[in-house]
Amino acid sequence: TGVKRITPFEKGLNMVFHEAYYSALYLIMIYWGVIGVEAFFSVNFNSTEYYLSHSVSHDSYKPTYVTKVTRDVNTGNSRLRNSQESLKLVSGLKSGPFLLKPLEEAHDHMLFCLFHGIFPTQELNPGTPLIEPHVPLRPANTITKVPSEKILRAGKILRNAILSRAPHMIRDRKYHLKTYRQCCVGTELVDWMLQQTPCVHSRTQAVGMWQVLVEDSVLNHVDQEHHFQDKYLFYRFLDDEHEDAPLPTEEEKKECDEELQDTLLLLSQMGPDAHMRMVKRELAGVLIFESHAKGGTVLFNQGEEGTSWYIILKGSVNVVIYGKGVVCTLHEGDDFGKLALVNDAPRAASIVLREDNCHFLRVDKEDFNRILRDVEANTVRLKEHDQDVLVLEKVPAGNRASNQGNSQPQQKYTVMSGTPEKILEHFLETIRLEPALNEATDSVLNDFVMMHCVFMPNTQLCPALVAQYPFPSQGTEQEKMDYALNNKRRVIRLVLQWAAMYGDVLQEDDVAMAFLEEFYVSVSDDARMLAALKEQLPELEKIVKQISEDAKAPQKKHKVLLQQFNTSDERAQKRQPIRGSDEVLFKVYCMDHTYTTIRVPVAASVKEVLSAVADKLGSGEGLIIVKMSSGGEKVVLKPNDVSVFTTLTINGRLFACPREQFDSLTPLPEQEGPTVGTMGTFELMSSKDLAYQMTIYDWELFNCVHELELIYHTFGRHHFKKTTANLDLFLRRFNEIQYWVVTEICLCSQPSKRVQLLKKFIKIAAHCKEYKNLNSFFAIVMGLSNVAVSRLALTWEKLPSKFKKFYAEFESLMDPSRNHRAYRLTVAKLDPPLIPFMPLLIKDMTFTHEGNKTFIDNLVNFEKMRMIANTARTVRYCRSQPFNPDAAQANKNHQDVRSYVRQLNVIDNQRTLSQMSHRLEPRRP
Repeated sequence: TGVKRITPFEKGLNMVFHEAYYSALYLIMIYWGVIGVEAFFSVNFNSTEYYLSHSVSHDSYKPTYVTKVTRDVNTGNSRLRNSQESLKLVSGLKSGPFLLKPLEEAHDHMLFCLFHGIFPTQELNPGTPLIEPHVPLRPANTITKVPSEKILRAGKILRNAILSRAPHMIRDRKYHLKTYRQCCVGTELVDWMLQQTPCVHSRTQAVGMWQVLVEDSVLNHVDQEHHFQDKYLFYRFLDDEHEDAPLPTEEEKKECDEELQDTLLLLSQMGPDAHMRMVKRELAGVLIFESHAKGGTVLFNQGEEGTSWYIILKGSVNVVIYGKGVVCTLHEGDDFGKLALVNDAPRAASIVLREDNCHFLRVDKEDFNRILRDVEANTVRLKEHDQDVLVLEKVPAGNRASNQGNSQPQQKYTVMSGTPEKILEHFLETIRLEPALNEATDSVLNDFVMMHCVFMPNTQLCPALVAQYPFPSQGTEQEKMDYALNNKRRVIRLVLQWAAMYGDVLQEDDVAMAFLEEFYVSVSDDARMLAALKEQLPELEKIVKQISEDAKAPQKKHKVLLQQFNTSDERAQKRQPIRGSDEVLFKVYCMDHTYTTIRVPVAASVKEVLSAVADKLGSGEGLIIVKMSSGGEKVVLKPNDVSVFTTLTINGRLFACPREQFDSLTPLPEQEGPTVGTMGTFELMSSKDLAYQMTIYDWELFNCVHELELIYHTFGRHHFKKTTANLDLFLRRFNEIQYWVVTEICLCSQPSKRVQLLKKFIKIAAHCKEYKNLNSFFAIVMGLSNVAVSRLALTWEKLPSKFKKFYAEFESLMDPSRNHRAYRLTVAKLDPPLIPFMPLLIKDMTFTHEGNKTFIDNLVNFEKMRMIANTARTVRYCRSQPFNPDAAQANKNHQDVRSYVRQLNVIDNQRTLSQMSHRLEPRRP
């Protein structure tokens, strides 16, 4: 319902709120008393009228309105009126019109009393001053308390510890084109504190410890914010306020190591009080008094948007739910309305005043979220022009402490969503340039580099990188030079990783190639002035020249593939990756089964294929392109479909015909597949030799697959106009092996021979598993479990028990329950190199894509990008070590085995295979 009886602990916390409210009220009275209108107020609220702060802007400390509550002495009826009257000029007082002092001073005066424990303890008569007039007011927006020696020492110890253990935390920061010198981020300081001592158990506790330093001005917000926040805000140590602040000496580092734990223990003891003072101070600025005279007044209705949280100061209320009536009654000290704010949900009940003259303290939604719900800042939102541009969320960072004591935090803020430009800017700002942190930085950048093609194509990325590279226009000459150097190094770092990942793919992108060449020229020019850039220049030069030379090499410009997409025609040669610019000679058939051979790029669209066919036939009016499977299934391809040649089934063919002849198309006789098995050939081959040669060929296919092809396949290759030829052929290989097993068994008419075939395939599967070729291993096992084979009961009965046991173990690895847990556990124990079960990888990426939106509130859902990139990185892990062939097998010259496994002829029509199976063993009556 959103309301409840509060626990003693919560009631104690509410008393803090009450105390803060009354302190704020009394102090405003003090303010009036100081300027000589003491008789205007009465603490027991019986005077003619009083004012309470309203609509206080906490960040700017410029409140401009009050809530005015009046009480008619004669009738005793209270009423709320004019809730937004100007506070600048108040007239009608005894002393005549006058201009109020800025409320900032009254606010500071109130905070002074809160910080020093000045709380009224007795009811005062009208006109009685609460403090002596000579007590000085603090200047607005300043805290001038002289820090104690203990706190000064604590600040120095913590600064030296950070510089010794995590120097990257104190550095120049850029925000909105302004550079802040030698500052830290609030969230990083909290993360670091949690790592240093077991006595710090929560982020709230760490915030209180840092607040101790802030109160004594040993740590300061760069814009003089008075309190410490666990947010992406910049803070600077007192020692770093001066230019050229010295780094700790070796002796100071030693002292720091000796005193650090005692310093943290001291701050942990002082932290709770500091944190409570901070919360009091924030609440004092936002608590709003609300009074209602008549019982029966509805405070809010069920189903309305939750806008405030309430504490009852006086009176009682009924909680009413539609259809149930009054479900409970709340009294003084109880609170309500919190659930709707926390869950951002509608009100779950109506609140009706049970009696007259009820008083409440109210905290509005925005202030509640800022002060109470998000104390630990689990989510950080960066806004520009009142719009979210980046959302960061706290997540576990893992255990990555180094031996040098330089540790990564157990929790970190990671990008959840944002605009493409802001995500890029964030990653550039967070790149670590220290050599020891290269691995961590590369891991962070990898998700962006791999996935940017989805939300920020090269036509946007390249100009954005150029915009991030030039010199700044603000600051001193030295500041400009320092900022420029670090920023340029970060941009170069990202470009190097981007070029290394995309490699040959960039050769087909004119925008990317032009950017790389121009970027290299710019870096070369800058390296003459900035010596530090010379370290990265050789690596950049190597990558740029390699990509440029490969792109211009004549042998790579127009590589022609001669029917390589039909693996039965595969030549016995080592494969090379297929590029979109490569051309293919391909047969396109007509309705009468005649064909024409066309020559088009691999990544050609259906529209381009139609154009090539029309040129050959002399007329293309009304033509459509159709994919025809061996079973007669026909699919009309869309004009914007790309890479159509590699997406055909094993025995599939392309047909071109007028739309009106579509229904008359029939498969080619050759699409039916073989009529005689090849057992006579491969039964003489060693099972180990077959498995080895299959693994060699599968590794060649797998090694040609670029990680980006998985991204194109998942999001739709037509969106990128890119080919996924290498991935398509590797996936087709899985189906080919599976149907090879079924075809050979169904073409074997002798039961004893079929049993030998079962034994042969189980042996081959075992050797494939031994070679860590999980793709062929699963293909063989799935072939054996195909219904056309598994139903052959008479054949399986004659299989020796030893082989049945092996097969049962293999089947258990295929168990799909618990998201293929058995397979995943097996793979987790294997070291690279290995060939994964690629269909499951594709399934994981597809489910992630279809189950999550790419954009949320017009921001890129980067968490989805991260999940897909993490799955795609499996391919990189599997290939992280070179494939070393079995020496004993490699020395054998088995050209016949090699040729056989690369030219498998299969039947891929399941209906035909099932019919053949029933002829072998008819269904029992």
